[in-house]
Amino acid sequence: MAVVHRRRRAREGVAMIEVIGRDDPGAPPLEGRPLPDVDNVSAVYWAAAASGELLFQECPSCGHRQFYPRAMCAACGGTTDWRQASGRGTVHTYTVIRQNWAMPFRELQPYVVAMIELEEGPRMMTNVTDVEIDHVHIGMPVECYVVEVEPGLGLPFWRPAGREREPGGM
Repeated sequence: MAVVHRRRRAREGVAMIEVIGRDDPGAPPLEGRPLPDVDNVSAVYWAAAASGELLFQECPSCGHRQFYPRAMCAACGGTTDWRQASGRGTVHTYTVIRQNWAMPFRELQPYVVAMIELEEGPRMMTNVTDVEIDHVHIGMPVECYVVEVEPGLGLPFWRPAGREREPGGM
């Protein structure tokens, strides 16, 4: 499904992030990349990402905030509610992958895998794109964008805050 560049219009009080299609010239290479295993716990997260909303979970009992989607609070075992993230964060830590023989990742080398700390607190493991590897650093401000890989399924990627995407993505 080819999708042209588009910005989602923000609903009042809801931060929307840029969503592009997998065939968009600025999308990171996705051919052969394994897709997430969508289950009844994570389906809400993946569908929201495809529509331009980045979600995390928050426990109403203890206040713990978490990412990745889980059936219960990792701190107290209680139920969780979905919360909207701003789509902004910082690089908490990262590594540069220079050797990976698994397809399709072997074609992407070198690339950055980072732990992003969302403004709201939870951390997310992801790729940082649209930046020279030598310019990535701990504490770097980043912003999220999503590639809609198929209808209703979006993969979040991160780039330096305020930077436009460049063709080729990674």
